Amino acid sequence: MSHLQYFSYPDQGAVIADNAHYSQAVRVNGRIECAGQGGWDPKTGEISENIHAEIDQAFANVDINLKHAGGKGWSQAFRVTAYSTDLNEKVFLRLKENLEKWCPDHKPILTGFGVSQLGLLGMRIEIEVVAHDGK
Repeated sequence: MSHLQYFSYPDQGAVIADNAHYSQAVRVNGRIECAGQGGWDPKTGEISENIHAEIDQAFANVDINLKHAGGKGWSQAFRVTAYSTDLNEKVFLRLKENLEKWCPDHKPILTGFGVSQLGLLGMRIEIEVVAHDGK
């Protein structure tokens, strides 16, 4: 698969790439496909104990990831998959608020899953995105 371009943003993205042997994003035929982004601090990897702050940071990490892969950020996102260990009304409303904030000019498609556990200990939210870059 050497014809594909893989990306892992600095700091926590590179740490995950090194420790778990996967990339944070890949460019495929004008698309940017992002690995699930948790609400970790992109510099330190720490996860907030506040679920709303964790959700907000996961959305910010998606933006960092898309831009590091050469995209423009959330404005190009068309598919969003959200995974949560506690998918309740408050979590859903915070997801909606972030979609409104990050995608004010369009409404991407969304699928949400309640799951029992995510990839990193302490994570309660993970956001996976596909964006169209047209390049």
